[in-house]
Amino acid sequence: MSKIIIGIDVGGSTTKIVGFRDGEMINPTFVKAGDPVASAYGAFGKFTSENKIKLSDIEKIMMTGVGSTYIENDLYGIPAIHKVEFDCVGLGGLYLSKLPEAIIGSLGTGTAMVHAKNNGTIEYLGGTGVGGGTLIGLSKKMLGVSNVENIVELANDGDLGNVDLRISDISSKEMHPGLPDYMTAANFGKLSDVAHKADVALGVINLVFESVGVLAVFSARRFGINDIVLTGNLTTIPQSKSIFETLNKMFDVNIVIPENAQYGTVIGAALSGC
Repeated sequence: MSKIIIGIDVGGSTTKIVGFRDGEMINPTFVKAGDPVASAYGAFGKFTSENKIKLSDIEKIMMTGVGSTYIENDLYGIPAIHKVEFDCVGLGGLYLSKLPEAIIGSLGTGTAMVHAKNNGTIEYLGGTGVGGGTLIGLSKKMLGVSNVENIVELANDGDLGNVDLRISDISSKEMHPGLPDYMTAANFGKLSDVAHKADVALGVINLVFESVGVLAVFSARRFGINDIVLTGNLTTIPQSKSIFETLNKMFDVNIVIPENAQYGTVIGAALSGC
């Protein structure tokens, strides 16, 4: 039986792990820990235990992420090979979406964009500091809430009409062909004195996803393509779906969030060793 290639993505607070054997993916998982070394070893132990994997079953470990530099040569005596995170973002995004070419966005604490082709060409395009850190930081300051699950639950009852300024608020006529009147003119540009916490929570979520989505659209236009794949932890936030569907219609693009999108980077890391 062929040996397993393990991928580990060591982030600032979460470490993700996945395995591949004969091209088949073994269920990915994650652990939360403040220390990157403890997080990496914890994820490895959890993954191998849950999937009944022996050390002798593993050929090599592909490491990526900001915390992976703390793991130098090996993990439990198994060679640990470090890979550039942006390359892993591209590989994972194409694998999950089954697309031959796309803009891949990795939505974590901040957001990174890459242009990837299935011929192995991956180009880092840049990114933005707007991401999960923005969501948590603004919510903590404005709402006194910093847990993402609580922010999401609070936003379920929100009304953007009490927060964002729309085209329809400033013009009674069509401003430009293809520019719908429901398009955001200014995030938080219409913040009402009577806005509830739920409205503000939804406004913060909308600010983050619209900013990331528009950046992805501009990146796609640079290369003359329509396909955009979003990965990373933020993609699990349910409100993202309707926001990106609106951007799809507005800009005639194909923004997709594939299954297991939150594991895109670690999947790419493992694939880089296959």
